[in-house]
Amino acid sequence: MSHSPTLALHQVSRDGQLERPFALARAVIAGWTSRDLDAMEKHIRELEEIGVPRPASTPIYYRVGASRITTADRIEAAGGESSGEVEFVMFNLDGELWIGVGSDHTDRKVETYNITVSKQMCDKPVAATVWPWEEVAGHWESLTLRSHIVIDGRRELYQEGSVAAMRAPLDLIERYTASGGVWGPGTVMFGGTLAARGGIRPADRFEFELVDGKLNRRIGHAYDVHCLPIAG
Repeated sequence: MSHSPTLALHQVSRDGQLERPFALARAVIAGWTSRDLDAMEKHIRELEEIGVPRPASTPIYYRVGASRITTADRIEAAGGESSGEVEFVMFNLDGELWIGVGSDHTDRKVETYNITVSKQMCDKPVAATVWPWEEVAGHWESLTLRSHIVIDGRRELYQEGSVAAMRAPLDLIERYTASGGVWGPGTVMFGGTLAARGGIRPADRFEFELVDGKLNRRIGHAYDVHCLPIAG
């Protein structure tokens, strides 16, 4: 008998906190979600510089194995050409929308010839903490996404900006279901990313956060990247 992969989530709301298991049914990576066409074009050019072709449509929804979603603080990647990118993450918990943050860690070499396969190549770390959508809906566009990378012991800002740069959660979900996608309990969807400062590059460690300045709280997570040798 097969079993769904499970995450141990930490639900935080104004009513209190609750630890609960979350059975993953499906994972979706929403790509090219920017509302700022100039910013999206910048990110497309970033990827073109490393050989990644332009998307067929925007936004676009990539499916990956649910088992790729993890709260681990260390992942393994084949070779040294993968990198992370911070994204807000939507969780369907028993039919209700909860918001978290994660990293769409992707193999950039594979991405140059097949984006869907590149998404499947790497684990997708997420923070264990999630907030109820209704607590952030009214001030959603004031939330900030931020990431740092650590290379050879040096920490530097990698990405920073408002979630308003991307399409809002309900918009992304509506477009996904309109295209035939299933948004049912156990679904996780990544919401898109920001341009990288200094260009896309691999790092030894990736740190990311979602900050809610209005309610004075943040969700953060970090993970180390262990590169496995490629024998041939």
